[in-house]
Amino acid sequence: MSENNAAILFEKVDGIGIITINRPAARNAIDKEAALGIAAAIETIETDAAIRVGILTGAAGTFCAGLDLKAFLRGDVVKFPKGGFAGLAEADIAKPMIAAVEGYALAGGFELALACDLIIASRDAKFGLPEVKRGLVARSGGLVRLPRQLPQRIATELLLTGDIQSAPRLESYGLINRVVEPGTALEIAKEMGRSIACNGPLALAVTKRVLRESPNWSTQEMFVRQAEFTTAVFESADAREGALAFAEKREPEWRGV
Repeated sequence: MSENNAAILFEKVDGIGIITINRPAARNAIDKEAALGIAAAIETIETDAAIRVGILTGAAGTFCAGLDLKAFLRGDVVKFPKGGFAGLAEADIAKPMIAAVEGYALAGGFELALACDLIIASRDAKFGLPEVKRGLVARSGGLVRLPRQLPQRIATELLLTGDIQSAPRLESYGLINRVVEPGTALEIAKEMGRSIACNGPLALAVTKRVLRESPNWSTQEMFVRQAEFTTAVFESADAREGALAFAEKREPEWRGV
């Protein structure tokens, strides 16, 4: 299934919802139309039970150059009460999201990648938060997410210099899951997406939530807090189905309950 408009392409295949930013003439920078399109696609990913994983990518060899400055000067609304920048930067998404990055991921584009759970990037991809070079700050996730996903001093360097960084360098610090050959990021992301999508949806949602929230838990409370989320998974119909499928040597038929 596909739902296309000028700025955003959306396709559903193999349990994966694929969002493609489609403004190559503007290096896939985000204007109002693109922001609305991403927000709508995120809503579809969240509400469609057939979709287990989301992928965000960009058309024509570029991920996203961030906010379209012409749109900024026009006063375009690209940040929403639900989801923040492009409906994604501040979104609380239950399902796993993968960023498939080719070319440049700059400013808000980099921040959209940081909002995803996993990043696949081509070897020649370039990342940066150059807001300080324009007298701005990376307030759509860069300031608060980057220090949680990189060593503190490395994150500080990126945020204070605004300099462009290579995918291999960021992979060396654990920010990128896989660096792949140019032109293959989306295909590798789909492979990873299919590997995730075949797993239990309740288990995936709870795993993601615990991963995100547990860094703030103390050692004294972490297993108690974990139980608050995970007990329902072990008591679910899907848990029984997973065990039965294993015993019967077949693929499980998940119901999400």
